[in-house]
Amino acid sequence: MNRRTLLERWWLIPVGLTASAFAGLGLYALRVSRKSVPGGPQFQAGAAQKVSAFSNLGDDWAEVNFVYAGRPCTLLRLPAATLGSLELEGRHYAAFSRVCTHLGCTVNLVRDTEVLAFSFNYRAPDPEGQHPYLGCPCHYSVFNPLASGEAVFGKAHLPLPRVRLERRGGDLWATGIEPAPANAG
Repeated sequence: MNRRTLLERWWLIPVGLTASAFAGLGLYALRVSRKSVPGGPQFQAGAAQKVSAFSNLGDDWAEVNFVYAGRPCTLLRLPAATLGSLELEGRHYAAFSRVCTHLGCTVNLVRDTEVLAFSFNYRAPDPEGQHPYLGCPCHYSVFNPLASGEAVFGKAHLPLPRVRLERRGGDLWATGIEPAPANAG
């Protein structure tokens, strides 16, 4: 190849690099937008551990953080039943691991939907979706507790593991937890 031919075809390099960049972005967008829907609970039995008294969860969206099987977790009183939740006297309780399924950061309950919109860049698609969500401050993944911990936005594509709850007297106890996802990230 002579110099003249090379100069006539130099434009192929930036065009090829641009096409490669757009293809990479497209593949990344496909991966991030595909989320796994939680199915029925797959609890692994664990040691029984008292989490909280019912009196600590007086209103919907009351929260108690705890550690179970070495993982930080959160117990929530929900306004509706979900897969894996516990219903007692018309009240619904669910517990989730607080370890994000993307890279393992600790998720927190985000009560203010405006904070969710501005800090996490997520706004629920319908007006009925305006409720607290669990958000990861590291890479801004968002999980819906009313959809059994499903990842609804961000880099995480797997749901949060759920914790099995039981009633013992006036208390809620954790008695099992779903395994952490093997293919997180």
